[in-house]
Amino acid sequence: MRKVYVDNAATTQVDRGVIDAMIPYFDNKYGNASSIHSFGREAYEGMENARKQVAQLVNASPKEIFFTSGGTESDNTAIKGVALKSKDKGRHIITSRIEHPAVLETCQYLESVGFKVTYLPVDRFGKVSLESLSKSITKETLLVTVMHANNEIGTIEPIREIGEIAHEHGVIFHTDAVQTAGKIPIDLNKMEADLISISAHKIYGPKGVGALFKREGVTIETLMQGGGHERGLRSGTENVAGIVGMGKASYLANTRMEDDARRITDLRNEIIKKVLTEIEESYLNGHPTDRLPNNAHFRFSGIEGESLLLSLDEKGIAASTGSACSSKKLMPSHVLMAIGLNEVQAHGSLRISLGRDNTNEDIDYVCDSLGVTIQRLREISPLWKREKVTFA
Repeated sequence: MRKVYVDNAATTQVDRGVIDAMIPYFDNKYGNASSIHSFGREAYEGMENARKQVAQLVNASPKEIFFTSGGTESDNTAIKGVALKSKDKGRHIITSRIEHPAVLETCQYLESVGFKVTYLPVDRFGKVSLESLSKSITKETLLVTVMHANNEIGTIEPIREIGEIAHEHGVIFHTDAVQTAGKIPIDLNKMEADLISISAHKIYGPKGVGALFKREGVTIETLMQGGGHERGLRSGTENVAGIVGMGKASYLANTRMEDDARRITDLRNEIIKKVLTEIEESYLNGHPTDRLPNNAHFRFSGIEGESLLLSLDEKGIAASTGSACSSKKLMPSHVLMAIGLNEVQAHGSLRISLGRDNTNEDIDYVCDSLGVTIQRLREISPLWKREKVTFA
């Protein structure tokens, strides 16, 4: 059976070059990076080279890059770190309604310990309202945290403008760039961001490692005490092999980004065109143009998303209904509800996220399989029959 993986927003296959770069650090370069002997120095040098490679990906200084266990830890460190460090200034945080759970649940935790959080609305495409942001900032506001691009519908947010508004009021700005780093250019000499979160496994690197960019001069509270690793910000023996893998993945993403984005965007546009023209009552979720190169997110009338996923899986196609962190939950996507869909529409959605290895043949197979599967599911769907009567 043909197998096609189009769930690259959930995770990517580790690049062979990344695996090759990591192997020595499991084998003969296995020292603790804090040790002063040759084994330790080798590990430390590998880690610091990776720090430079991650910094180059986002045009930052290596001393502004701190390694973590992934995007979730980076988000927690940034948000809680600012809140705890700056609580004497105020206790107000601004975020959006469509953030990843790593941001939303961190903000909800802070609400439970005395902070106030404003959740900005978005329009039908998932764009944050800049007017609402400006009106929401008060003298108590200490942090704005809005994602660079949405992990479900792929909409790219107006990050430069958001950062400018925050900084006009002396407020720190954090963005979750887990879905954008390595896919679209990030230049932190131009982007008005004080903190950004990155994850290795979204860019063909290993799981369990990520990074936090913290602009020089920005101070945050340390959340993990111990041996003072990562210049005192994140104690704990470093995952050297994983960090080396993240560095190599960052280097490869930096060198391939332009070509990858151009080719994957063409594939994305082709799949959007085919689905919207060939499948009755299919709709694109998210912004039609300001979206991630690899993201195509659809909803289909009369279809239940989990049934569609399982049917596609039987044909060897791996896709998603939304965020991988939420895909096993029965609740409708908070992102789709925020852009104005009802529960039935939200449950009838499908996320296709393309990767470096996808081909035109993959697109044809996915589209053909989608058409056949949706027709079959609609034939047995009482929801589709009711809708057809309603719209007749």
